[in-house]
Amino acid sequence: MKKNKDRVCPVWMAYTFDNPLRKLIHNPKKMFKKYVREGMTVMDIGCGLGCFSIGMAKMVGKKGKVYSVDLQKGMLDRLMKRAGKANIADIIQTHQCSADTIGINEKLDFALAFWMIHETPDALDFLKQIHSILKPAGILFLSDPKMHVSKECFDKTIADAQNIGFQIISKPRIISSRTVVLLKK
Repeated sequence: MKKNKDRVCPVWMAYTFDNPLRKLIHNPKKMFKKYVREGMTVMDIGCGLGCFSIGMAKMVGKKGKVYSVDLQKGMLDRLMKRAGKANIADIIQTHQCSADTIGINEKLDFALAFWMIHETPDALDFLKQIHSILKPAGILFLSDPKMHVSKECFDKTIADAQNIGFQIISKPRIISSRTVVLLKK
């Protein structure tokens, strides 16, 4: 995951899509209800301003943990302000990843990579890192925006994931997205 400034969404632009209206289109509770439960340890990689992190924190509750991971400290700072207002800041642990490693070693039940894998120049390495930190039978929910990622490119990402030990369990329909849910074998 080498940092590529031309691919990474800047903090100021995140407000254009990560705002209160987003929950009407990308509602974390509806999207992840089959996969995220109370007490789980989950990760939102490329968390941005925290729409999904906050939603998942409410789902995992006080017995769970959400790792919110982003390259940009500004995103993480704004996320924690939002988490504080929602009274769930104690469930969320932010982590600024480095240019080429996620940097989380705790085993996860669920990982979310929503609209961000296309920003990584080495998707295969990213998938290997996620695979290594998921528990057996852990879930990776992977989604990229149709406007930036062709079907062929997303299909290659899925094939790479299968080659390193993921199995497709679902291809949910998410507005404006190419999405797959993968199980660690």
